[in-house]
Amino acid sequence: MGDVAKDLASGTLGGAAQLICGHPFDTIKVKLQSQPVPLPGLRPKYSGAMDALRQTLASDGPRGLYRGMGAPLATVAAQNAVLFTVRGQLESLFRPYPGASLEVSQQVICGAGAGFAVSFVACPTELIKCRLQAQSALATSSSVGVAVKYGGPLDVAKHVVQSNGVKGLFKGLIPTMAREAPGNAVVFGVYELLKQYFAGGRDTSNLGKVPVMVAAGVAGAGFWLAVYPTDVVKSVIQVDDFKNPKFSGSIDAFRKIMALEGTKGLFKGFGPAMARSVPSNAACFLVYEVTRSTLG
Repeated sequence: MGDVAKDLASGTLGGAAQLICGHPFDTIKVKLQSQPVPLPGLRPKYSGAMDALRQTLASDGPRGLYRGMGAPLATVAAQNAVLFTVRGQLESLFRPYPGASLEVSQQVICGAGAGFAVSFVACPTELIKCRLQAQSALATSSSVGVAVKYGGPLDVAKHVVQSNGVKGLFKGLIPTMAREAPGNAVVFGVYELLKQYFAGGRDTSNLGKVPVMVAAGVAGAGFWLAVYPTDVVKSVIQVDDFKNPKFSGSIDAFRKIMALEGTKGLFKGFGPAMARSVPSNAACFLVYEVTRSTLG
């Protein structure tokens, strides 16, 4: 079995584990990020993460926490195929011989390259997911387009393509790249750094499951610490109305968020994102490492 096929299989299973563990947290994060700024004297739709959780469960039940999961679940194979395969191929360029361990700085470069490549798959997936997740938060918004009640991921894709062509699915590509490239550089760099620390050297092949999970959980938290404001900008652009957009681009979105809400506006939903990062990344990397090791 070739390395590309092994990375594909391992990455797919790891990505599915990450998605199942983390999607409810992600739903709350997107709802908080995308809710409209209330008029003076009025309360926001959600006062915080727990309020968003309560309202979601009250209106949609537990399944509401998994709204929008169909798109990333359907594309988890493609997304992780790109992420882990590109990372694996970049690693092979640095290895003096097969199986050689890499330096942390080399893993950072591999992570950044893999993140850049995966942006082209992640962008349309994120757009579909975010527009489904944000429906209830935007129901009272003046933007008619985002208040459409979509029937599911395919319905979102159909609406977007019919009104804006295929290019509409790539709305928010620049902030997606600005999230994925540095974010994955941090993830793979921190992950390798901690693994080598726990192993006492560059050979990490004999690490147990607990150190792997700890390293992955901390690395996942590092992702959001590094790029969270960029993720907020990405989300508001992707749920914005196509015909009457509030934002002309990433810089405009950043400026308007700062003007209306200040720095705290760039960290809406940060708590759920951090709560999600540790278990979901621990699950992803553990499943990936175990599968990859099993395949040889």
